[in-house]
Amino acid sequence: MKKQIITLGEIMLRLSPAGNQRFIQAQQLDVEYGGGEANVAVSLSNYGDRSYFVTKLPHNDIAQGAVNALRRYGVNTDYISRGGERIGIYFMEKGSAMRPSQVIYDRAHSAISEASAEDFDFDQIMEGKDWFHWTGITPAISDQAAALTQSACKAAKEKGLTISCDLNFRKKLWTPEKAQRIMRPLMEYVDVCIGNEEDAELCLGFKPTSKVEQGQTDAEGYKGIFQEMKAQFGFKYVVSTLRESYSASHNGWKAMIYDGTTFYESRRYDILPIVDRVGGGDAFAGGLIHMLVNGKGQEEALEFAVAASALKHTLPGDFNLVTEAEVNRLAQGDASGRVQR
Repeated sequence: MKKQIITLGEIMLRLSPAGNQRFIQAQQLDVEYGGGEANVAVSLSNYGDRSYFVTKLPHNDIAQGAVNALRRYGVNTDYISRGGERIGIYFMEKGSAMRPSQVIYDRAHSAISEASAEDFDFDQIMEGKDWFHWTGITPAISDQAAALTQSACKAAKEKGLTISCDLNFRKKLWTPEKAQRIMRPLMEYVDVCIGNEEDAELCLGFKPTSKVEQGQTDAEGYKGIFQEMKAQFGFKYVVSTLRESYSASHNGWKAMIYDGTTFYESRRYDILPIVDRVGGGDAFAGGLIHMLVNGKGQEEALEFAVAASALKHTLPGDFNLVTEAEVNRLAQGDASGRVQR
């Protein structure tokens, strides 16, 4: 039987200049849709799971385009509430070499940011499901969305779902002080905590003993933090991606997982050139959830997740449009890129 996963968050309209153009030189913008939890839902659907995306969107054709984008890739949209004034927008300028990418948000007063628990029947939504996933972006967009996240977590916990959170600190949405005030209480519901060194520090207050500087990542420095996080919050798994940022076009990519007994560090990928790194963390989360919800061990789950994310860096847009077979091929060592005939 296919596993059923609920994701809750905001899907946005993404507007980007073509190629590596800057905002100030663009004469037109490409239209796509994406958002942390929506991206995870698409990945899970591509792998054959039954994924559901929960949000609130207005009654207009732009919002309907977002719904249609999800449906195109098999995501169930039955639990999307309709109403509110607008869909959130983000503008994405792709960096290259030493010039970083940049994002400009236009998401204030979006429908999901002003939604309440009364817009959703979370008891019915969570009934019979296996997993619930959310990210730290959702409670960051508004106080109402933070309360909505807590309501969803309570319902999922009462129904016995496994709950995962990708911490995803966004400095343009809130301060570390507010993030910790909101996120730390929400961790009592979480079974699988995903993040990186910045997320752990800014969302939860755990400072790494090593630093990521000039492309160097020392995985050993995370072990103490993982142990502290598990001891304090009782997570079943603590997971961190480890990105080595040499430039906007060249990253090293690996991850580490801890189950309370064993640390496991994945294979490292050298990603060059990067086509689009937005959604890379979501691709990682989607791959990890897919493997864990289907009963795989932490080592196999982590290798699949890292390979899935590496592939996402080769694709434009937010969604990771790869199959389970393609991810397995890379995870098993075939990185040749040869034509498949």
